[in-house]
Amino acid sequence: MFRVKVPATSANIGPGFDSLGIAFNLYNEFEFSEVNGGINFYGFKEEFSNTDNIVYKAMEICFEKCKYKPKGLKIGLVNENIPISRGLGSSSTCIVAGLLGANAIMNNPLSIEELFKLGVEIEGHPDNIAPAFFGDMIVSVVEDGEVYYNKINIEEGLSFIALIPKFELSTSLSREVLPAQVNFKDAVYNVSRVSLMISSFISGKFDLLKYCCKDALHEKYRSPLIKNYNLVYNKCMDLDALCCFLSGAGPTIMAIIKNDNKEFLEKLNTFIKDENIPWSIKELSIDNLGATTVFKGGTNER
Repeated sequence: MFRVKVPATSANIGPGFDSLGIAFNLYNEFEFSEVNGGINFYGFKEEFSNTDNIVYKAMEICFEKCKYKPKGLKIGLVNENIPISRGLGSSSTCIVAGLLGANAIMNNPLSIEELFKLGVEIEGHPDNIAPAFFGDMIVSVVEDGEVYYNKINIEEGLSFIALIPKFELSTSLSREVLPAQVNFKDAVYNVSRVSLMISSFISGKFDLLKYCCKDALHEKYRSPLIKNYNLVYNKCMDLDALCCFLSGAGPTIMAIIKNDNKEFLEKLNTFIKDENIPWSIKELSIDNLGATTVFKGGTNER
């Protein structure tokens, strides 16, 4: 049996639309075994315990790539810490886990780079898939069907605060509200800010984040879908957050603070409670490893 652990991810980081992502120390864990027959799911909600399961679909693609036909499978979700449809990469954890689990069952015929490319093909873009596989903050692009990426080493001194609404927001809905075209001014706005933002993370000049971690391509279209967005966003900035951004397609808002901003969490929790806003708050740090696979013993029948 193999255990696969995949980190939560946050895409875009403000102006880095569909190209930037970061991995956090919040994880989903899955188990995989090949058995003599049948397909058995455990740990998943009933609605996901069937062959439409994203994990299983990813496994199928990996098996087909290698022309491998398992006799049967046991697929388990043993630790679910990443909420579904909240902009924290839950679907990417399923894709990455399915690919790694299938590859492990086949005794790893595919390299991590080959699995990564398969993951991008399934997801459609690399912003969540890249940090889920490799950890850290990653910038990635697709050129002529090939995926190119590079890690960004962020200086120490930051905490990431996820403000997670109780309601779900589907990626498909949040994509539908985006315009088919953007104007030149908005494109320049984002290009300049994402460039300065990356340099700020690398250099440790974190005070620049309040000016460059801003977006003109997607947040103004998606934020109206999120009740209390402006209220929560503005409060975070009032409490001296360096910046706030919509995590992926939302509805989670991510705030970045300096580690010495000791009162931020207490005051924000009080505000959320006093305003009766049904959101949860998690303090996160960067995951540097990405997804991991461990053989847990027991049988893996062939």
